[in-house]
Amino acid sequence: MGISKYILLIGVVLGSSATGVASADYGHHRSKDKKDKWYHHRPDMHFKQQSVQLGPRPYFLVEDMKDSGLKEALQQCSEGPFFKSDFSIGHRGAALQFPEHSKQSYEAAARMGAGIVECDVTFTKDKELVCSHSQCDLETTTNILETGLAGNCSVQPDFTSETPYKNVNCCTSDITLAEFKTLRAKMDAGNRNAKTVDEFMNATPNFRTDTYAGNGTVMTHKESIELFKRLGVKMTPELKSPSVEMPFNGFTQQAYAQKMIDEYKMAGVKAKDVYPQSFNLEDVRYWLANERKFAKQAVLLEDLNVPTDLPAAISRLPSLAAEGVKIVAPPMWALVTLDANNKIVPSEYAMAAKAVGLDIITWTLERSGLLKNGGGFYYQSVTGAIETDGDTMEILDVLAMDVGVMGVFSDWPATVTYYANCMDLK
Repeated sequence: MGISKYILLIGVVLGSSATGVASADYGHHRSKDKKDKWYHHRPDMHFKQQSVQLGPRPYFLVEDMKDSGLKEALQQCSEGPFFKSDFSIGHRGAALQFPEHSKQSYEAAARMGAGIVECDVTFTKDKELVCSHSQCDLETTTNILETGLAGNCSVQPDFTSETPYKNVNCCTSDITLAEFKTLRAKMDAGNRNAKTVDEFMNATPNFRTDTYAGNGTVMTHKESIELFKRLGVKMTPELKSPSVEMPFNGFTQQAYAQKMIDEYKMAGVKAKDVYPQSFNLEDVRYWLANERKFAKQAVLLEDLNVPTDLPAAISRLPSLAAEGVKIVAPPMWALVTLDANNKIVPSEYAMAAKAVGLDIITWTLERSGLLKNGGGFYYQSVTGAIETDGDTMEILDVLAMDVGVMGVFSDWPATVTYYANCMDLK
């Protein structure tokens, strides 16, 4: 990005009206595209102001950036004011420091200005919907192993082994809704080489923290809906792939997909405030056929793990658009690559998706720990350009301004909220 557009943005922040950004080169194509309703300018004030508190992390990341026009622009808006933004999506809430999918995590995400918050949806033994990243990860995301419900787990500890917790596996479908509600959410972690339950549970990665994990409140899907309504945020439920064989006690995949939508309808939530997601194209097809209003914002998550996955994904983009899919959501690395000058630029996948009219959401910022070692999975396509944590803002800028994503999932939404406000993205 040229330094001139950052200098122009600084001038706007320091003395000109915010409306000037719309006509400036910066933030250009999405501000002017009438088809893209994701972006609006703050001066219009078509949304309710809420107290947004970002804390020190976004400022730390900006100061950690290499000197550039982008850094100067981000520094100049440091005093706000800050507003919530739909560009900022709370991934499982604020999972960098709060137990994922807990009430506390969701509340933290909203306080950080996330305009949209995610509940991963799965089901219990009595076929009730709850928020949990996987149907079978309760051993790492809750305290189930230190409760009497440990005896219900699908795969229990093997105390004849030197590593009794190596294969332990506890599923929401192992317990009833009432039993699920007795659990406490914890930071997602488990030491598979542990010899005791305490060793297994006390395994939080060092780039996270247990400071806010003392009393994590687990949530049902219905409870998440009511909480999100009170918090004034939009909702992006992900229908998780079942770990049990379907139908499950008569509960079909189609009934599961329908039940998730029905709970929004029963709560009086408008379809425009919901972005239903799934990695399973058949789920999206079901919504397209049976819940067309909600399907308008359905998100097909792309299960892309390594670069060799990209050619097949690119080749099916035209057919997805032809079927009526509107939004795709690949991991961040799939949307960016390096050019001959080692500069981060849009990938072939990103350009192909835009060429067939698909909107894009991406995941997951702030989920990689320290970036000094290249960023791992989420940065694998641009590792050669990643040096410090400040590069978080560099890749976010490319995703927003060059790729043109609609929104970014983040484990710490304050980072994306800060950027979105600086760039005048609602």
